[in-house]
Amino acid sequence: MTINIMDIVGRVSYHCDIMFRVIDIKEQDGKKQAVLYGEDIRLIADAPYEDLILMSQSDRRKLAQEYRSLEEQSLELFRQEVFLLKEKREFTVTDGYSKPGNYFQLPGRVLHLDGDPFYLKKCLSLYEKIGIPVTGLHFNEKDMPKIIGDLIEYHRPDILVITGHDAYSKAKGDKSDIQAYRHSKHFVQTVREARKKIPNLDQLVIFAGACQSHFESLIHAGANFASSPSRVNIHALDPVYIVSKISFTPFNEHINVWDVLRNTLTGQRGLGGIESKGVLRIGMPFNLQEESTDGEMV
Repeated sequence: MTINIMDIVGRVSYHCDIMFRVIDIKEQDGKKQAVLYGEDIRLIADAPYEDLILMSQSDRRKLAQEYRSLEEQSLELFRQEVFLLKEKREFTVTDGYSKPGNYFQLPGRVLHLDGDPFYLKKCLSLYEKIGIPVTGLHFNEKDMPKIIGDLIEYHRPDILVITGHDAYSKAKGDKSDIQAYRHSKHFVQTVREARKKIPNLDQLVIFAGACQSHFESLIHAGANFASSPSRVNIHALDPVYIVSKISFTPFNEHINVWDVLRNTLTGQRGLGGIESKGVLRIGMPFNLQEESTDGEMV
């Protein structure tokens, strides 16, 4: 059996519990090692070549169906929550429905940096379904600290997502040692650089981290929300659900951390944060166009 780059594989020693994409194959001391990216979770892993097996189409469909079902459940719960937020806003703006509801809303703008172009594509598709204004860019995690300052100045986001792949390696040190993590230190550096541009936690809301990331360091660096408190894997789409809740919550309302986490796929073992404000703003009137004397819209 030959395994090549971009093949979908499972690890025999882990009973093929996670689908991985082969990103690289290296040879060292006569033995092959593969670098793997999780297909649905933000995990990067090294594995012996002989421990890998090609996933059959039926096994791939089974695992993919399980994740898609969870994604749909989470999306439906979020849509219900957005509907309730909209109802609440309409009641407030119309003074208990006693005035015309002639208003518009501006959800928070998201700048999403992702170390994985495949995950980024999935996230952008979900942002579009939910209705979040977003700019998505793919950068290697190591390069993010260098470019984040210029990107913030250019895009001026309300919400920043810094994510990709990560993993804790017991062989490299204790869980408290950030050097034992694949990309946590790069995420931390990126958050610090972002906070040099916008220190205020409510002026720029930041989500940072991936699977098993060093949660405490990310929060201390200035992230509002991060992964992973219990060093568990997180789903590829979890950052989208978190920032979407923030994007649709009015700027004058505080967000309870549990309210943000409850509709994610991973929950509080993989995600956490601090109390923050929403970023949505309401304006009026809704129809800014008026008919001119010659009948044209201006």
